[in-house]
Amino acid sequence: MIPKKLAQAINEQIKNEMESAYIYLSMAAYFHSQSLDGMAHWMRCQAHEETIHAMKFMDHLTDRNEKVTLLNLAQLKTQWSSPAEAWKDAYAHEQFITSKINDLTTIARQEKDYQSEPMLAWFTSEQIEEEATSSKIAGELEMVGDSKTALLMLDRELAARVFPAGSPFDPAAYAQAT
Repeated sequence: MIPKKLAQAINEQIKNEMESAYIYLSMAAYFHSQSLDGMAHWMRCQAHEETIHAMKFMDHLTDRNEKVTLLNLAQLKTQWSSPAEAWKDAYAHEQFITSKINDLTTIARQEKDYQSEPMLAWFTSEQIEEEATSSKIAGELEMVGDSKTALLMLDRELAARVFPAGSPFDPAAYAQAT
C-alpha cells in the first residue's frame, strides 16, 4: 500500500499534469490566433503528452490499490503578448513541474516507498527533456528578436512534431469520425 502522504501528493500531481495540458492547449489557441499553426501544432502534441503523464500517475495509484481523486483544475493563463512570452512561460511551467516531481521523490524517500522510485526516476529524466526543449525554443525566439522570417522558419520547424498514433489532439483523428 502506498503511504497516504504520497498518495495525496500524486493526486495533486495528476491535477498539475492536467493543468499542464490545459495551459498548452491555451497556448495552442493563442498560436492559432497569431497564424503560427506550427507552434500551435507543437503545443497540441505537448498537451497530449501531458495527459499521458497524468495517466501514468493514475495508473501508479490504481496499481497500488490506492484511490485516485481528480481535483479541480485551474485556468492558468490564456493570453500572451508575444510568442516569445508564451515560450518563456512554457519553460517556467516545466521548471515548476520539475520542482513538483522533486517534491514527490522527496516524499517517497521520506516515507520509504521504494516502489514509487522507478516511476519517479522516469519523470525526473522526462523533465530534463521537457525543460531543455522549452528553454531551447524560448532562447531561439529571443535570439531572432523581431525577425518575422525567422519566426516563420521556427514555426515551420515546430510543425514537424508528430502526434502519437490516435491522439485525440490530432485534427486528423477526429476529422474521420462519423
